[in-house]
Amino acid sequence: MSGISLNPTDLPPLRESLEAHGLLAKKSFGQHFLLDLNITRKIVRLAGPFEGRAVIEVGPGPGGLTRAILESDAGKVVLIEKDPRFLPLLAELDTGDGRLTVVEADALKVNQGTLVEGPAHVVSNLPYNVGTPLLVDWLTGSWTPVSMTLMFQKEVAERIVAAPGDDAYGRLAVISQAVAEVKIVMHLPAAAFTPPPKVASAVVHVVPRPDRPDAATLKRLERVTAAAFGQRRKMLRSSLKQLGGRDLCEAAGIDPDARAETIDIAGFLRLASACGS
Repeated sequence: MSGISLNPTDLPPLRESLEAHGLLAKKSFGQHFLLDLNITRKIVRLAGPFEGRAVIEVGPGPGGLTRAILESDAGKVVLIEKDPRFLPLLAELDTGDGRLTVVEADALKVNQGTLVEGPAHVVSNLPYNVGTPLLVDWLTGSWTPVSMTLMFQKEVAERIVAAPGDDAYGRLAVISQAVAEVKIVMHLPAAAFTPPPKVASAVVHVVPRPDRPDAATLKRLERVTAAAFGQRRKMLRSSLKQLGGRDLCEAAGIDPDARAETIDIAGFLRLASACGS
């Protein structure tokens, strides 16, 4: 399926549209706009191909990334925007062919699976204040996208892809990598955004594994990682004491004297399985 006939040259530059509507980013919403269409097109290329499947974008703001998505081979494009100030700008992108749907809502309170039929991708420059909980929900909840291509603060992106022994290795890395293949595919400096945030950003491409753990195992994994990394400097026999401590470790084939930061994903999955036995 090809993209719609939307031609970015037929639309005013985003910066002009923002000024015309008198719009500024809201710090309380964690908004930082990506206005450079060359950058947004690259993100969409990294996210695709979509092959006519639906694409959900959370926090489109003025629609910089949306324009690039609409140029792609995406099918239905669903935007979830909490800030009503941007609805008129997003409406300008609607060609009337039914391909674009704008939902005014808090993405943390919406079941994205009810907004699309069939498999769907998520492509978003996520608001900083909701990025991590949204990712965890997509990874562990009842609805899982075909893939996610998501912009995070660089520090958060590094936590998602961290390996055992890395300073950034923790719960987010374990849960993300237990469920999906994750990779940083693009780095962006703060200057790429309007207004510039205080930190650099990175795009993470996430593809759920076909053999992802079942819901019960994931719940146990969340309990185990919360305990293990909640006291990450302690040995597992101490940090996991409430869940079985030494006995749990030995049942999972894990050294009770090891610390959480040294245990790989397979080890944590064994702990989660043993925790339920």
